[in-house]
Amino acid sequence: MKPKFVLVLGTASVLFAAAVVANPARDAIVAGFAAEAGVSAFSAEAGQAMFLAQFTGGKEATPSCTTCHTSNPLAAGRTRVGKPILPMAVSANPDRYTDPENVAKWFRRNCTSVLGRECTAQEKGNFLAFMISQ
Repeated sequence: MKPKFVLVLGTASVLFAAAVVANPARDAIVAGFAAEAGVSAFSAEAGQAMFLAQFTGGKEATPSCTTCHTSNPLAAGRTRVGKPILPMAVSANPDRYTDPENVAKWFRRNCTSVLGRECTAQEKGNFLAFMISQ
């Protein structure tokens, strides 16, 4: 009897996780980046590499995404002035990346601050693929 309970609980957990990740608004944002980049899929691994990388083109105070967001996308971060930032990972923050205007605003600000330029559609899609996978 115990194994059946564990199997059912495990299945419910997987279904719950899939329900948290799936979001039509977020999917539309990712699809827009895919169309702009001319690709059918993005790389979560490339998104993770970008998230963790150190850059020299942006502001000296923000050489990486992790400067403010920590290296753990499941954890809350802090701005340079101490204001809390909700977790970046979709599993920890299900409403993340669902408002197209908000996504555009923060990519524009953060890419300029960290990279010294706007991110490409490919970079944005890879980044979102990583955060959606977390």
